[in-house]
Amino acid sequence: MDKQRILVIDDEAIVRVSCDRVLGPEGYDVELTSRGDEALRRLDAERFDLVLTDLKMPDMDGLEVLKKIKEKWPHIPVIIITGYGTISTAVQAIKLGAYEYIEKPFNPEDILSAVKRSLEDKK
Repeated sequence: MDKQRILVIDDEAIVRVSCDRVLGPEGYDVELTSRGDEALRRLDAERFDLVLTDLKMPDMDGLEVLKKIKEKWPHIPVIIITGYGTISTAVQAIKLGAYEYIEKPFNPEDILSAVKRSLEDKK
């Protein structure tokens, strides 16, 4: 079976590296990008099973990325990660189709369990 592919979108290198360090050893194929527009181009060109995206990014915010993914690839679960968590934003993200909403700083178990759950539910 092919490895499950995860696209991580975050403008902070430390978050991208953290996600890679948590998910890579678990057998996931992790791809990293710092920009929402770049992520959408990659989704057009390649197969991904899951997207982890930051909420606040300079070029395109996570909710916009989420909307575009749900329009074009509704089968791909999206997990939002944010350091600017508010209840209204969390509610908005879930209404737009986010699978999960994780606040920074997160611990590795938070990311891993959300990823495992979303990929299990997808089956």
